[in-house]
Amino acid sequence: MAPGGGGERGGAGAVRAAGLRGAPRVSPLPGAGTGAGNGRHGRLLRFSAVRIIPEGHERAMGSPHPHPPSPERAAEVRRRFAEEARSERPDLATLCLLLGAAADGSLDEAGIDAAQMELDRLAGQLPYRPGGPLAWATAARRVLGERFGFQGAAADYQRLESSLLHEVLRRRRGLPILLSVVWLEVTRRAGAPVYGVALPGHFVVGFGTAEEQVLADPFDGGRVLSGADTELLVVGAAGVPLEPAMLQPADPLDVVRRILNNVRAWAAARPERSDVGLWAVDLSLLLPSHPARLRYERARLLVERGDFVDGAEELEEYAGLIDVVDEGAAEKVRGEARAARARLN
Repeated sequence: MAPGGGGERGGAGAVRAAGLRGAPRVSPLPGAGTGAGNGRHGRLLRFSAVRIIPEGHERAMGSPHPHPPSPERAAEVRRRFAEEARSERPDLATLCLLLGAAADGSLDEAGIDAAQMELDRLAGQLPYRPGGPLAWATAARRVLGERFGFQGAAADYQRLESSLLHEVLRRRRGLPILLSVVWLEVTRRAGAPVYGVALPGHFVVGFGTAEEQVLADPFDGGRVLSGADTELLVVGAAGVPLEPAMLQPADPLDVVRRILNNVRAWAAARPERSDVGLWAVDLSLLLPSHPARLRYERARLLVERGDFVDGAEELEEYAGLIDVVDEGAAEKVRGEARAARARLN
């Protein structure tokens, strides 16, 4: 993904697309946006995994690389992730925090609770019912982008922490999609008509229905995008023209799937971090729908990590799945399984 964006800074306008369904209206939490959140979470919260730093203080940008949880903790995280992903209304923040717990063994239950409370606290800083979609987008930019400094930079693409919600809340830096999750979860709690928009190569947030839709780019501090800005952003990030279908609201599970794809791509570029690739594939396989090829990817990772027996078994299972549609490819995978077993000798 490319971190760029086009158009004049600060340009506001509505991006309209025929046929775009309206964003679901979300009722505000009791007291959200009225300052009531300050009473609950106004104190400085310090937990083992999430360090919430008061406004105006310098933030430490460096942190040790996340270390994986224990096998027992990892199994519990996967169980809860699967349960949430298959629930009637999957919660985006919960899924993202469980994803973070799969990556970072220091993110315990207290840390997950602290991250949720920080989202509540930030929601309490937004003005109460500021107006229409543009007013919501502007308020979010002023609070999250300007006051609290949430934004991204090119260097954030090189850090695993940029894909972990608890780290993005701590560092106030991240990939476009994780910064968008912050915008989504904070403004949703305050009652905004908000949703994610999965543009090719660059995730943004949308406010309002199709007829009055306003897009904002959290990676650029929440800059409100005009139609021309959005067109240039898509062309610059993915090299394709903007189409109305690209402006559809993204489902929470699609957001999580895209985050996991980013993590897998990060790990694939770093063979020494195959452990990250493995847990990202494991979580992807727990989503209600996933491509069968993920099983092949998991088997290859197991072989790369020296688990030749389990890797060979999974390669053979995958070969059985694809045998009916591509016999040649299945035989090639069986050859990989035989080669993996031969490495035991």
